[in-house]
This record gives sequence, C-alpha cells and structure tokens, in this order.
Amino acid sequence: MLKSKTALVTGSTSGIGLAIAKALAAQGANVVINGLGDKDEIEGIRAEIETEHGVVATYDGADMLKPADIARMVRDAAERFGAVDILVNNAGIQHVAAVDEFPDDKWDQIIAINLSAAFHATKAALPGMKKKGWGRVINTASAHALVASPYKSAYVAAKHGIAGFTKSCALEVAQQKITVNAICPGYVWTPLVERQIPDTMKARGMTEDEVKRDVLLAAQPTKEFVTPEQVAAFAVFLCSDAAAQITGALLSMDGGWTAA
Repeated sequence: MLKSKTALVTGSTSGIGLAIAKALAAQGANVVINGLGDKDEIEGIRAEIETEHGVVATYDGADMLKPADIARMVRDAAERFGAVDILVNNAGIQHVAAVDEFPDDKWDQIIAINLSAAFHATKAALPGMKKKGWGRVINTASAHALVASPYKSAYVAAKHGIAGFTKSCALEVAQQKITVNAICPGYVWTPLVERQIPDTMKARGMTEDEVKRDVLLAAQPTKEFVTPEQVAAFAVFLCSDAAAQITGALLSMDGGWTAA
C-alpha cells in the first residue's frame, strides 16, 4: 500500500514508535527511525527492518530538544528519499510530580520533546508534502490530550497542546491532500510500563495483577492494555486512501477511558 513512500518516525527505537515504523515498512514504505538507545542495538533494529520487509531503513539520532537538529533530520531524509511522505511525531518523555514541586528543567524538556518537536518536524516536512500533493502527519497523543490526571501537569499540557496543534495544522492543509491526525492511546503495554510494575508492587504491597488492574488500568474500563501493534495498525490505516477524509481528528484508543 505504501510502496515508494517514505516515513519518518520520531522516538522509534522502541515501544509504540518502533511498532509503527515496522508496520509502515511492512506496507512497503522506506523508514527513517530516530531515538535513543545502544548504538549496536539500534543498528540491529534498522537492519532487521530492511531484511524483513525489503525496504530501505535508516537511523537518524537527531536530538528532539534541538530545533535545528530536527529540521536537519527532515531535510536529510527528503534529500535521500525525495520526500518525507509520512511523518509520525511520536517522541515523548514523562515526569510525575506535584505542580509546586515540578522541576523547571523537567517541565521545559517535556514541553520541548512532547510538543515543540512535533511543530518543528511538521514545519520542516510540510513543504515537501505540499509539493507532492500528498502527505500524512500522525501525532502520537494520549488519553491525556482529552482528560487530565494529577501530578502530570507538563505531560497533560503538552498533549493538550498536541490536540490543538493537530486541529489547527489540519485546517491549514485540508485542501492539499495532506491529513493531520492524532492517535490518543490509553495505557500501552511497552517495556517502559512493564518496568514500573515491580517497584509499584513493592511500594503498594500489591500483586502484579493488582497493580495492572487497580493502578495502571484503573481508568480503562476494558482493564486491558492497548498494544503497540494496535496503535501501529491504526497509524497504517490513517495512511490509506480509506482514511483520506479523516483529518484534524483526535482518535481515542483507550479501552473506554474517555467515554465516561
């Protein structure tokens, strides 16, 4: 479906981003992955994508805190592949603390990586999409783009910002065959989430199942995690012709969290 297209996925060396990169590659798209991690492990991921799907996969270590780095990454991808047809703004970080105890540097980092980086990447990619008359921008938002939780002020603010940015950007390019949407997952089962469980079990005196059900999934009526592969499949659908009239949408994928 996406043969001859090129996708750039930020924050894609693990978790949701990696699942999206693999799913787009499975549909024939060349992919640029980006993110942190061990150099050899990242090279293994890159090579695996190429071997398994018969596409070209490259890695760019652009720092999502640096606008110039982000613009350069998009420019390099466009120069190598001709254009960035699909941009997935997925990079994100989290920190939990009360507002009056929230470290200033953590606030600045979360806003920069979770919100401003999406602006800088989209700004750099849109001219090429406009020139080709086709493009897909997919922002990984969160249920926290629609509702709030305590002690996550920076994250919630950034994700609410992504919601507004998605809508505004979509309206600007609505007549240019470019769609801009945000996927809003609830808790997704990733290594990052999995690593939180032992400490929570110890701190709260709970079993693993109790932590999953009563802490992590307390807000999700299905009491089931979203999987990275489910988010990735949704992203692939948004790149299809069938989704051409879906734009400016905040698409919940949260086990019913935001239905209440």
